[in-house]
Amino acid sequence: MDEGLDQKKNYGGYVRNIILTFVAIGFSLFGVYVLIFAYSLNDPFSFVLSFFAASLIILISLALFAGFVTRIILTYKMENPK
Repeated sequence: MDEGLDQKKNYGGYVRNIILTFVAIGFSLFGVYVLIFAYSLNDPFSFVLSFFAASLIILISLALFAGFVTRIILTYKMENPK
């Protein structure tokens, strides 16, 4: 009956992962901003706390970025076998 429906691609997963990739990049940039701000602090205790907080934000954001990009690539390879 509707043979064209089988050929139609579902791009919802791609859109979601691309949006989440941009969110992860945004949090990474926020972490870099916090890291730059940490170097302007005069109190050593505040510097250490801000430095490690920024490093954790950057680490988690880049790990999520890598996961989202990997998911996009694997989904593309599964949908387009050669």
